[in-house]
Amino acid sequence: MTRTITPDRPAAAPEAPPPARGVRRRLRHWAASPSYAWLTAAGLTLFAVVELAVVPGSGVTAFGVLVCTASLALRATRPAVGFVTVGAALLSFATDGNMAYATIAGSLIGCYTLGRHRVQHPAILVLAGSLAALTVNLVHIDRWARDGSPGLPALQGTDRFSLGLYAETLVLTVMILGAVSTGDAVRAREETRHTRAAAQSRLLAMERRQAAEAERAAIARELHDMIAHSVSVIAVRAESATYTTPDLSPPARDAFQEIAGTARASMAELRRLLGVLRTGDGPATAPLTAPQPSLAGLGDLLDQHRAVGGSAELRVTGDRAPLPASWELSAYRIVQEALTNARRHAPGAHTVVELHHRPGLLTVRATDDGPGPGPSGTVDGSDGSGRRGHGLVGMAERAALLGGRLTAGRGPAGGFLVEAELPW
Repeated sequence: MTRTITPDRPAAAPEAPPPARGVRRRLRHWAASPSYAWLTAAGLTLFAVVELAVVPGSGVTAFGVLVCTASLALRATRPAVGFVTVGAALLSFATDGNMAYATIAGSLIGCYTLGRHRVQHPAILVLAGSLAALTVNLVHIDRWARDGSPGLPALQGTDRFSLGLYAETLVLTVMILGAVSTGDAVRAREETRHTRAAAQSRLLAMERRQAAEAERAAIARELHDMIAHSVSVIAVRAESATYTTPDLSPPARDAFQEIAGTARASMAELRRLLGVLRTGDGPATAPLTAPQPSLAGLGDLLDQHRAVGGSAELRVTGDRAPLPASWELSAYRIVQEALTNARRHAPGAHTVVELHHRPGLLTVRATDDGPGPGPSGTVDGSDGSGRRGHGLVGMAERAALLGGRLTAGRGPAGGFLVEAELPW
């Protein structure tokens, strides 16, 4: 099966990512799904029920613990529920004085969720958490002053300001700061990764656009050479006719001179357009004087391919008709690029080049018996280093310029197939 594409051909098959990286990617995707939040919340709630059964507490304590763990189920879709989670945990701790293990885990996950989704600025979250921790600590100090506490002497009025009584505030603030900071760091890392991926996509799009523009410029220069040759012949023949035809009437002589002048003006305009197409910071190079290649040179092209270790054969079917120079050149370049891709991506493969001539249509096919595109059947132009080639881009541009189309992909019998249809 083939498909119309524009990127270049990849190396045989993309390498599979390392197993560890694939496992991490799957775990990351699963952790971002709502099902992960529901499963972890259900597991933690079950653990909280068992813990409350082993170490019973007051009704308010049990309510706070269960709300703290069960509310985690909504953290993926409603991150602000982290406020409820942390608030329930602090309520349970303030009521009972002992923080259950399920409450510790739930409150840390809630703080992480608030920082991960940036429900508020991290500084505001830490400040609010510190004030809530201080409030819980003051509740405990007040209880110790009224009821006393095992292992602690009775508190006097000035003892309430002893720094040792505020250790809870310090511990809770450190826990909140660590969880919020971790969530914010993970968020910043993912934003950086997404920004880098977007920048890489823009860079690849710009490279493909520049390659297409460069290919159009190259095609335009080649067309200029052919048109300039034809126009120069018109100018020379028209001007020489005024001297080689002695019995030419004055009106006819003026007409030939006008034709010659128009042809010379057209040549000057073509040269000016070619100067516009020439881009780059270096000095302009001298124009090529070698004749443009045509289908008659395919034999030499295949000989060059065989000389560097390739295997190729040429098959021509149909009655060959005279083709315009642009069609000859484009067909030659398509075959040349197909052979280059075969040497690069399928070294040692046998390539069959077919030309099928039909009235008004030239079909060019190049297929090899190499490994072909990747398992997905797509062609992304990767050469193993993460870069994209532009060979197929140029071939597609040439075919489109002539009103044709180019298809490339896996061949019917495997390998890689390039097929261009050039109507004329």
